[in-house]
Amino acid sequence: MPRSIERILVPHDFSETADAALAMALDLAEKMRARVTIVHAYEVPTYVFPESVVATADLVGQIRGAAEEALANLKERTQRPGVQVDAVLRQGVAWSEIDRAAKELGADLVVMGTHGRRGVSRALIGSVAEKVVRTASCPVLTVHGPAA
Repeated sequence: MPRSIERILVPHDFSETADAALAMALDLAEKMRARVTIVHAYEVPTYVFPESVVATADLVGQIRGAAEEALANLKERTQRPGVQVDAVLRQGVAWSEIDRAAKELGADLVVMGTHGRRGVSRALIGSVAEKVVRTASCPVLTVHGPAA
């Protein structure tokens, strides 16, 4: 028996590709009467000095503040009648936080963009979408963004 889709999780990195995935998720949610939760995960850069690893409180606050503002703006501009949209901000490695959020929120589907990187850039940057597909506890729909 097919599972009903009541909650769709949409990881978002504020890119055009993520916007394409969000648009698809909103269309699906409207048809299925599902709830959409947008999740953004950010990592705090650390600086390595001979005696220690440093991430200043001021820098962490600035990153978090910018992410909160961007996420709030995104949530506001994606409101549609009949579709409830929530937003969640997480700190940590993106694929791991997406996986954790999907489990905690009981997501029935993850809809996320994929940048389609190949070769060296994929080796250096990695593929968040690929890791989520491999680890998610629910189905994952990947969406390609606009052609380069």
